[in-house]
Amino acid sequence: MIAIVDYNMGNLASVKNAFDLLGERVVVESDPEKLSSYDKVILPGVGAFADAMEHLKTRGMDEAVKEYTRSGKHLLGICLGMQLLFESSEEFGINEGLGLIRGRVVAFDTSRFHTPLKVPHMGWNRMFTKKHPLFEGLDEAHYLYFVHSYHALCQNDADSIGESVYGYRFTSAVAHENVMGIQPHPEKSHRNGLSILENFINL
Repeated sequence: MIAIVDYNMGNLASVKNAFDLLGERVVVESDPEKLSSYDKVILPGVGAFADAMEHLKTRGMDEAVKEYTRSGKHLLGICLGMQLLFESSEEFGINEGLGLIRGRVVAFDTSRFHTPLKVPHMGWNRMFTKKHPLFEGLDEAHYLYFVHSYHALCQNDADSIGESVYGYRFTSAVAHENVMGIQPHPEKSHRNGLSILENFINL
């Protein structure tokens, strides 16, 4: 059984619909005490990092997610949910994250270019991936749908399993043991996105 963490900061319906298309039953779960009973957990997210962490803490989901990952069962963060896995973010000041992956979340550096990058990075873009079960059956470079203004910087290069290019290369997928995350929205990425979710189901 798969749980989608409900902490009032994500488009839960579209994520659930994607799993429905795959024939997989999922539960939108708002009770932190029940999280440990699931086989796999999805941490979605749309919005600001600090607000998301505050919602997680208010609901007791921050500690529940951390405890869940200590069990060795699989967790997948999506978009903001991936960013929350890191130690901190610089979005609207320095904010503490869940600390499940070493590193931090930073703004796109628009100062590198004569013509500034448009932020947010929004639309279809390729992800160049390392060999990982999440990407089984996909080409090493495949298109997915992105909407974000900040990106992750991994402290350990081995934790970065996917990169994309928007002005410069940035980490767009991460994995450390049983904790995984992807910056793009698989639920909006048609067949490629569904393949990633199906691979997560099969882990």
